[in-house]
Amino acid sequence: MPIVTPAELKERLSIGQRLLGIDLGTKTIGLALSDSLQMVASPLLTLSRGKFSADAEALGRLRREHGIAALILGLPLNMDGSEGPRCQATRAFARNLLGHDDPVIVFWDERLSTAAVTRGMIDADLSRARRAEIVDRAAAAYILQGLLDRLAYMPKA
Repeated sequence: MPIVTPAELKERLSIGQRLLGIDLGTKTIGLALSDSLQMVASPLLTLSRGKFSADAEALGRLRREHGIAALILGLPLNMDGSEGPRCQATRAFARNLLGHDDPVIVFWDERLSTAAVTRGMIDADLSRARRAEIVDRAAAAYILQGLLDRLAYMPKA
C-alpha cells in the first residue's frame, strides 16, 4: 500500500479499523492507538529503537494484534514548514516500511507536539523522570489525535 493523504485515508477507512500514531525519534518510537470509532487517541507504548528489521517487525505485530488500518507517522517539519534532515530520515523510515510490511502510511505535521505534551505534563506536576518515561507515547497520541480531529471534519468524497 502507498503513502496516502488524510483525504485518501478517509475514503479507505471503515468503522472498526484503528490507526497507529507514531512519534519517530532517534532512540525511541512513541506509539499511540485510536479507538475503533477513530475518535480518540490513547498512548500505547514506547519502543527502544534497534535495527530497522526489529522495529518493522514490532510495528507489524502491533498492526496485526490491533487491526491497524494505517500508520500515522509524525513528520518533523521545521517551524517555517520546510523539511530538514529529520524529515528526510522519517521519509526514509516510511519507504523502508513500505518494502517490509506494505502498510498504509499518512504523514502528519508534528511541529511542537513534544513541546505541547511536555508543557501539559509540567502543568500536571509530573516528575521529570515520569515525563521522560511517557513523553514519546504521549506525543504520538497528540499527533494521532490531530489527524483524528481533522478526519472528523473532513467530508467523504
